[in-house]
Amino acid sequence: MPTSATTQPTLEDPAQVPRQIPSVERLVSGVSEEILASYGRTACTEAVRAILAGIRSEGGPVPDEAAIRSAAGDKLAAERRSSLRPVFNLTGTVLHTNLGRALLPRSAAEAVTAVMVQASNLEFDLTTGARGERDDHVESLICRLTGAEAAVVVNNNAAAVLLVLNALAMRKEVVVSRGELVEIGGSFRVPDVMARAGCRLREVGTTNRTHLRDFAEALGPRTGLVMKVHPSNYAITGFTAEADPIALHALCREHSVPLAEDLGSGSLVDLSAYGLPPEPTVREALARADVVTFSGDKLLGAVQCGIVAGRKDLIARVRKNPLKRALRVDKMTYAALEAVLRLYLHPERLAEELPTLRLLTRPRGAIDAQARAIAPAVAERISGWATVSVTECISQIGSGALPVETLPSAALVLTPEGDGRRGAGGRCKRLAERLRELPAPVIGRISGDAIVLDLRTLEDETGFLNSLSNLSSPGDGAPGRRGC
Repeated sequence: MPTSATTQPTLEDPAQVPRQIPSVERLVSGVSEEILASYGRTACTEAVRAILAGIRSEGGPVPDEAAIRSAAGDKLAAERRSSLRPVFNLTGTVLHTNLGRALLPRSAAEAVTAVMVQASNLEFDLTTGARGERDDHVESLICRLTGAEAAVVVNNNAAAVLLVLNALAMRKEVVVSRGELVEIGGSFRVPDVMARAGCRLREVGTTNRTHLRDFAEALGPRTGLVMKVHPSNYAITGFTAEADPIALHALCREHSVPLAEDLGSGSLVDLSAYGLPPEPTVREALARADVVTFSGDKLLGAVQCGIVAGRKDLIARVRKNPLKRALRVDKMTYAALEAVLRLYLHPERLAEELPTLRLLTRPRGAIDAQARAIAPAVAERISGWATVSVTECISQIGSGALPVETLPSAALVLTPEGDGRRGAGGRCKRLAERLRELPAPVIGRISGDAIVLDLRTLEDETGFLNSLSNLSSPGDGAPGRRGC
């Protein structure tokens, strides 16, 4: 049927659609001065064109000019927003690999900012005026805190292990207990790293029992290194046995073979002194090994890096290896690491100043009190979405540190309210999606048909509540929009 003069053009009348769409120039001329100043005329014009292109391709009724400008504003805001954003980690995993692991103290963030915005003495000796060594900025601190003779820093602990293997045992055998051939997140496997480092794996013992004699029988002229791998992300229990580490170290010295230990989590202090489960310290490991590798952003509580510490002659070989340059870290990493290491020189305030230790040592009673205090405000902000209750829960340390140990905590439980159109699981998933879309995304964990927000790691209550205030009502499609 022909379209009458008073009928609005529709998708079925494509010839009329182009005449409905306002011009780019007209739309841009109506953009507010604030938006133009913030994004620039070029970017605004491109955003308007992109929105109009979508309207043409989709067909249907054409939105009014205000709606088109609003959509363009949303597009500009989305493009401006950084891909790497702060989030609220309420998963119950303190050192969450996917959420950035350790949080840096303010002193470390300030140190990083200082060297980012102007030149620094990264490889310049201020005393002699000659070229310096970048590891000098942290080496003496690492040695002081661990008892090592020397140390180098690379970009993560996997790199540290790779570098040690390549520098000390390339084209030679590396003896490892079968019970320590671990795989960590991202399919990182010790045998694969050895192969990439140019080493030959020599397995000894069995999965659950390895004796000193197994190592003794394996040592020979082709042995380049004996390696121990700390089981930081698993536990073998029951009928087990392992070689005494002191006796193994003595055996290696007798055969002039270095003993390396991959400690992984890298604790510098006795955690039991803070009421936490015990974990071997780097100093303890160095008493039974020649070289120790460990992470900077796990229990140490600093920035992502890998540290190799140990005997001076062996560290010299590691430092001279060509891979060291390929795996080195930048000035920001050294600045942050140095600032964190200095906190360890004041052990009386460490639990207060170091975020990782502060969060791990929070008592359950304090977390429960926090949960009950903010529960009404949270309930107000998610009204229509879910009901809120407080419950006891269990946190974990994360990042492979103390895998079988847990920490008592408290959480807010968000139980989605029914809307009659979808199951509880669907409502829960929808709410989790909306929480991730907030200006400061809130990341919890789904348990059954509810979302659990473990508050062990929540310190910025105001920021958390402000972000929840942006949650749209269940009937809306998305959080509030900002238009042109």
